[in-house]
Amino acid sequence: MDLINIAKETFKIEANALIEASNTIDNIFLEAIDIIDNTKGKLIITGVGKSGLVGAKMSATFASTGTPSFFLHPTEALHGDLGMIGKYDTLLAISYSGESEELTKILPHIKRFNIPLIAMTANKESTLGEFGNTVLSIKVKQEACPLGVAPTTSTTLTMAMGDALAIALMEKRGFKKEDFASFHPAGALGKRLFIKIKDLMRKEFLPIINKNTSLNEAIISMSEGKVGTVLIVDNNERLIALLSDGDLRRALMLDDFSLSHKALDYATKNPKSYKNSELLAIDALEIIEENKIQLLIITDEDKRIVGILHIHDLVEAGIKR
Repeated sequence: MDLINIAKETFKIEANALIEASNTIDNIFLEAIDIIDNTKGKLIITGVGKSGLVGAKMSATFASTGTPSFFLHPTEALHGDLGMIGKYDTLLAISYSGESEELTKILPHIKRFNIPLIAMTANKESTLGEFGNTVLSIKVKQEACPLGVAPTTSTTLTMAMGDALAIALMEKRGFKKEDFASFHPAGALGKRLFIKIKDLMRKEFLPIINKNTSLNEAIISMSEGKVGTVLIVDNNERLIALLSDGDLRRALMLDDFSLSHKALDYATKNPKSYKNSELLAIDALEIIEENKIQLLIITDEDKRIVGILHIHDLVEAGIKR
């Protein structure tokens, strides 16, 4: 038994089914899109068995891409959960045969709500097909299962049909990365698209010294600040320089080095700073990496320091390119 070839054949069967389905997409698909787009309430998805599992995933995809949605199990619906359905909702029901007993039992009750019903089935003449306002075909020539009984190709097509609906709706509604991030604030993508400099920057107990401060005192401030740097300001509190531990090491090599000298004598003048605290943290990381610095200073329009963003703050927050 060549299991590698069996695996390859499985991929081919399912891939061919997807290609064939893509070639048959027509105005019925657009009707389903219009129904969902015009839904003022929620898109409720229902199904049993494998169709139910696919439906639950489908609902999660819709919800995360701008279409309020939840999954409703037909059996639970018959035992009280029909109350979850509102008059402004739309139901999307999935059954390959269109005759799943648990599902067909709730269809007459759904009709009482007088809400749109999108049927997803292989049989347009089935009970589910007859109840649907529009019917999306998920018919396949063969299941990848060698016995032809385990839902394989059909569930793959069903999931792809759900993805196609969700993606088409995203395009129609102009759903942007920022919108996606608002639904995924804790995920990696959400962090990239949602977290801003102002959310991470340090605003208190900043290591700021006056331009006349001695190097000896500056080293004490550097140690207390715990960012390996002190920020130097003029008498009007405007940023004029930065003294890093690297600057300090280089200063130690000078013949005239003295702890009594001003820290400003050894500092980097006009350090890199940024005025827009609304900048995305991922963009701040790009600035830090491209300029080979560890600290980004955030100032107001008058060059007064309002915060600092250290590369370690970005790392700890999970911000990475």
